[in-house]
Amino acid sequence: MKLIDAHHHLWEPQALPYGWLRQLGQPKPFGDPTAIQRNYLPKDYLDDAGQAEDVELISTVHVQADGALPNPVAETLWLEGLNSTIPSAIVGFADLASPDLPKVLEGHAQSPRFRGVRQIIGKLADRPDLSFTLDDLLEKSAWQNGFSLLKEFNLSFDLQLYPEQMEGAAQFLVKHPETKVVIDHAGCPYDQTDQGLELWRAGVEQLSQLENVHVKLSGFGMYSKDWDAENTERIFQKLYQTFGAGRLMWGSNFPVDRLMQSYGHCVKQLQTWLASLSKDEQEDIAWRSAAKFYRLDLGKSHG
Repeated sequence: MKLIDAHHHLWEPQALPYGWLRQLGQPKPFGDPTAIQRNYLPKDYLDDAGQAEDVELISTVHVQADGALPNPVAETLWLEGLNSTIPSAIVGFADLASPDLPKVLEGHAQSPRFRGVRQIIGKLADRPDLSFTLDDLLEKSAWQNGFSLLKEFNLSFDLQLYPEQMEGAAQFLVKHPETKVVIDHAGCPYDQTDQGLELWRAGVEQLSQLENVHVKLSGFGMYSKDWDAENTERIFQKLYQTFGAGRLMWGSNFPVDRLMQSYGHCVKQLQTWLASLSKDEQEDIAWRSAAKFYRLDLGKSHG
């Protein structure tokens, strides 16, 4: 099976002024990061990916690793300087509320691999331990205005949020049908009680009404250490039924999910879900949706 990994990270903590990667052992929303607060370069990534069976990794997408970098363009330049085919595309950080946004986007755009922006908006009023930001970015007019700029640069947006924020996100995104959006980490269903999943389902249904919105099957380990294909089957099925295979893509979230499971485990989970689908649907989720979304040049062999 051909496979595109639409969500992974690379880093070298001493190469750039990263924040959390240098704060050894300081808890993150996904737990204790100590084991991954070290160099993670293309070779390390390929060593992990090599554990997956019966797949041909044809392309990868790097997603920004630290929103606290003083100059987020430096990360994109660092990736270009690795002289590696990993990654095939870059999603960088930009503060959409910053007055410097046009300059930052122009800087990123110097990279031929640059495709989009991620600024995590995940925030829960009663769970600061799970929040990635202090502000309700979605409600800031400066942030909203910045989002409008993405279409001018032909950029997509990686949307990482919580179920409680989905209704507001849907109401905002309906005004921006020309900007492609992908929801990271299956919409972060951190509360997997019946009540928590009901809230997640309602938000997923609202967002699925917007044709420009896609979803990544990624990040399952962030909120469930012992996840597998069986205990997350209902999450996959809901996303498949609402978005359809043409708007779903897969991501490893490595090395973050490496804290919980192996790369092989993550791929096996995907293969288990896909087993009952048609060949076309399998290919959509495994690679075609990501290739289209991120405008990946796969050459004629992957048609």
